[in-house]
Amino acid sequence: MKNTDKEEEHRSIAVNRRAGLRYEFVETLEAGVALTGSEVKSVRAANVNLNDGFVRIDNEQAYLWNVHIAPYGFGSSFVPQEPTRRRRLLLNRREIKRWMGKTTVKGLTIVPIEMYFNKRGLAKVKIALAKHKTGPDRRDDIKKRDLGREMQREFTGKRRVR
Repeated sequence: MKNTDKEEEHRSIAVNRRAGLRYEFVETLEAGVALTGSEVKSVRAANVNLNDGFVRIDNEQAYLWNVHIAPYGFGSSFVPQEPTRRRRLLLNRREIKRWMGKTTVKGLTIVPIEMYFNKRGLAKVKIALAKHKTGPDRRDDIKKRDLGREMQREFTGKRRVR
């Protein structure tokens, strides 16, 4: 019997946990990333940081900016590798135009959420169209999280045998 869970279809490399705290996700999308050979090896070694990354659309092309991929340790020293260079995202032109319209009109931003290798071994980035959270929204999220923890403690405490 084959397990078809989404978690088992890809191996997660890096997750942007700060994005969930700062932004409210409106829509998500999977995009391929154009990487060099040594960058792929570095990504396989999980030397990636997505925390400050964002996506910008220039001339109908989507680019991933400010994502730090550390230089591969055993790579060539003759070819310098810039860790935070912009990397092209591989998306359909229709998707790029649709998201470009939403970011310019509605004031939304595009942030990377997760980088992973799919089951075919291709590097993918999960990106989200996001709206920036304000102060009260953040406080509400913190209250919900704390209430959930307290309820979980109460629930697990009643099951204990003394």
